[in-house]
Amino acid sequence: MVFFLFCTLALLLIVGLLGQPYWLSWRRNRLRAGAFPASWRKILQQHVPLVRRLPASLQLQLKKHMQVFIAEKTFIGCGGLHVTDEMRVVIAAQACLLILNRATDYFANVRQILVYPNVFVVNRTSVDGAGVQQESRQALAGESWSQGQVILSWQDTLEGAAVSDDGRNVVIHEFAHQLDQENGAAHGAPPPQLGDAMHDPQRWSEVFHAAYAHLQAEMRHGVQGLLDHYGAQDPAEFFAVVSEVFFERGNELAMAYPALYLELKGYYKVDPAGW
Repeated sequence: MVFFLFCTLALLLIVGLLGQPYWLSWRRNRLRAGAFPASWRKILQQHVPLVRRLPASLQLQLKKHMQVFIAEKTFIGCGGLHVTDEMRVVIAAQACLLILNRATDYFANVRQILVYPNVFVVNRTSVDGAGVQQESRQALAGESWSQGQVILSWQDTLEGAAVSDDGRNVVIHEFAHQLDQENGAAHGAPPPQLGDAMHDPQRWSEVFHAAYAHLQAEMRHGVQGLLDHYGAQDPAEFFAVVSEVFFERGNELAMAYPALYLELKGYYKVDPAGW
């Protein structure tokens, strides 16, 4: 009797695991087929002007992705902040820009989005050249964790959305990190989509390292070009910074870094220079 019960439970577990992908696909299709709430449309019109620049087909796709994203992610208010639909919609709209035209699992590693009213302070431990451990406190607008969380300042999120042509967008930045972290620690080389014959890892590496070296040279000489010097810290930050510029100042990036723009265009499957 005990053996029979054990086998039955094991069989149910196996069936559940095998059926989960089908159930998830059915649920997502149902969410995408639903009507986009009028109140959400109003929030987009008021706070995310970049959406209006998208071709109509991409606007529709973005809204469908947002419906899945908002349903699947847990938004948590921190520092006394109460999460509202406005926050969910503004964050989702910017995050979902990164998955347009791509086979997506909706940032599967992201379980929670923590939202602070404004910049938040974190403690950092580093080791200097002499091997001495240093403790410091940093004020951040956003952070991406590999444990399944993205942390955002609502003030910076709202400001980043409101000005859609300055190449500074904390949501795009942090979710670009999440894409980069899909195959481990972020290192500026996010994994390509399965079966993406256009992606050449060697070409990606050569183009990105050349552009990264150029930004580092600008920083050393005190030259402020198109890209923020923050991206010169390491390849992971470089990828996140150029992703911000790609979506918000695509035409300028295409002119200043044509090879880099083509790599990002191939990876993200969109062409913001034409928006």
